[in-house]
Amino acid sequence: MKAMRMHESGGPDKLVYEDAPDPVIAANEVLVRVKACALNHLEVWSTMMPPGTRFPKPRIAGSDVAGVVEAVGDVVTGVEVGAKVMLQPGVSCGVCQACLSGQDNRCRSYSLLGQGVWDGGFAELVKAPAANVIPMPENLSFEEAGSIPLVFVTAWHMLFSRAALQRGETVLVNAAGSGVGIAAVQIAKLWGARVIASAGSDAKLEKAKALGADEGINYASADLAQEAQRLTDGRGVDVVFEHVGGDIFVKSVQALARNGRLVTCGATAGPGGSFNIMPFFIREQAILGSFMGTKAELLQAMPYFRSGELRPVVDSVFPLRELGKAVAKMASRDVFGKIVVVP
Repeated sequence: MKAMRMHESGGPDKLVYEDAPDPVIAANEVLVRVKACALNHLEVWSTMMPPGTRFPKPRIAGSDVAGVVEAVGDVVTGVEVGAKVMLQPGVSCGVCQACLSGQDNRCRSYSLLGQGVWDGGFAELVKAPAANVIPMPENLSFEEAGSIPLVFVTAWHMLFSRAALQRGETVLVNAAGSGVGIAAVQIAKLWGARVIASAGSDAKLEKAKALGADEGINYASADLAQEAQRLTDGRGVDVVFEHVGGDIFVKSVQALARNGRLVTCGATAGPGGSFNIMPFFIREQAILGSFMGTKAELLQAMPYFRSGELRPVVDSVFPLRELGKAVAKMASRDVFGKIVVVP
């Protein structure tokens, strides 16, 4: 098969389009012919590792896969050759206490396709446990389906399992033009929340409003906390959906209402930031970390894609051999939605 592999670190130019061995599946695994694989910041960070960084080599990245089942292992049931599928990107052991309680994202052996243990979808073929196979909605293209798994399961887990979003609450979604931000805007609106989107440009805010956001804040030209307080008549927001970090994180804390919850899954702008803890505990606020989501949560979300109530947004599509250009575009942040590569 053809694959985009990384033999050394140092930047997107280290990605090599070359022949690679076809994956060999175990009895409980499936082989999928990749039709589309979407980018995440994980792939940007992987390629931007400083020269000399040690990692399993050669690496085939790519966590968000949609394709067609090519073969199934001897003990696999319920998955047919020729089926159009998506892959849940998180792989867990399936037998530990966390997995058996439905919290597979907390499994001690949890890993993502394309991030070390398992090769990912930036190739013509990829293998995965049969438990990770999800039927693809017939109303979606492969490019759209590949844009769903990681960001929508992450947003679903953040809003419901971690922040316990209630109908009628106000949610501030930061970086609403990102893949996970787009997912959060739609999910929060679907659940009956008032959604305030934030982004670094007015154009992105207009697109976020077209997806359901009620208000928008351009944090490049306005103070995020002050605008959030103004839009809520000084009350603050009930939930902040945060994944930017740095100064945006600090401003997000200041935007919270009493009993407000900030839930975060990342820090793309950097991990720094400090705030006054006194008003934080006096107002009984909470900061919640969140990591990925469970297979069950992604399955819970799937009917809403079939009904059209949730929809992925594809920014652009690149051929696999131009993965380096796709990574550079994502790093530029001049993106609304998901960047997808196709073999």
